[in-house]
Amino acid sequence: MTSQSQGLHVFLDYTGAYFDEHLDAEWMLSVMRKAVSASTAREVHAHVAAFDGTVSPPGFAAVVLIDESHITAHSYADRGLLAVDCFTCGSTDPNLVADHLHQALVDVFPDAVLERRDQVKRFLHGG
Repeated sequence: MTSQSQGLHVFLDYTGAYFDEHLDAEWMLSVMRKAVSASTAREVHAHVAAFDGTVSPPGFAAVVLIDESHITAHSYADRGLLAVDCFTCGSTDPNLVADHLHQALVDVFPDAVLERRDQVKRFLHGG
């Protein structure tokens, strides 16, 4: 018996992604929305919250809700850490969204290092 999944989750972890007043949370949300737009998924909602360091560490959390799940990014801007995840449970391949995001990131952060790229099948069941 082979197991099948209903969804695929792709994780990207970066170091050296130092966001500032020019490359900020709104820029990242724009890149995420473009990646979704270039895919077969449909955007449902998008939101970003920037953190100035007074209550939470400086950085942001961004999400694009899609009809098949979500794309998120979380940054510790002062430490250069960026975590991205792309989860789809329909026909859209989250690797294509992740590839789009990765290319945009390396174009503007040439010193950024992709420390980890993993994918996890979700909702495994016997088939």
